[in-house]
Amino acid sequence: MAQKRIVATAGAPKAIGPYSQAVIHGDIIYCSGQIPLDPATGQVVEGDIANQAVRVLENLKAVLEEAGSSLDRVLKTTIFLRDIGDFAHVNEVYGRYFHVNPPARSTVEAARLPRDVRIEIDCIAALD
Repeated sequence: MAQKRIVATAGAPKAIGPYSQAVIHGDIIYCSGQIPLDPATGQVVEGDIANQAVRVLENLKAVLEEAGSSLDRVLKTTIFLRDIGDFAHVNEVYGRYFHVNPPARSTVEAARLPRDVRIEIDCIAALD
């Protein structure tokens, strides 16, 4: 039976609770949701929803790379938005990161997210 392995990187914000940035089981990586925190400062990045979406995706990218994978290997994402009205702006940024063979995706409006941010994204990916 495959053992789970914990993934941790300084390239993404440290977990702010009793969870791991990601867990590998077999050939699959389960990434916890990332919010727009700057890993260097631990602070929410300033700017509009597009700027925050970039930070979230860069955080996910760092976790995946630490795990030995990449955004190209993402199978599924879930996007949580405080305001579904931000969908078009987030979708434009998302398309820059997943422009070829994009993963499956769900997008939901959430009443409240950690640290009162506007966006959170988690993902499931395959190992390279």
